[in-house]
Amino acid sequence: MELGQNSNRRRTMLAQINVTPFVDVMLVLLIIFMITTPMMERGVDVALPEVENAPNLSAVKEPLIITVTRKGKIMVGSNRVENAAKLTPVLQQILSERQDKTVYLEADKAVPYGRVVQVMAAIKRAGVTKLGMVAQEPEK
Repeated sequence: MELGQNSNRRRTMLAQINVTPFVDVMLVLLIIFMITTPMMERGVDVALPEVENAPNLSAVKEPLIITVTRKGKIMVGSNRVENAAKLTPVLQQILSERQDKTVYLEADKAVPYGRVVQVMAAIKRAGVTKLGMVAQEPEK
């Protein structure tokens, strides 16, 4: 009889695991992820030119944005492209999977005009017929 009581006692002790520390760790991890996730979704820092009645991109669903940074780097979304020549095949691949063939170009106002024209030519070679230039409203 004692052998049966011993095995029952072991089973009841194993069934009572304390989960409070586990829950504490999970809550801390949840808070950390909630804080860091919005920081990771930041876009590329670009000082856009200011114009009156600038178009609003927030109305466009999933826009394809090409960015030329102050240092002349080319970004497709958050991915960097080496140069304007390599932009054309990258765009062709992206556009083959999309119905909307519209591309938006945002270039820092300090970027030389020649660099912007090179990027525009690469976009045109990719078969884009609608190219929108992104600007922002002047601060009042």
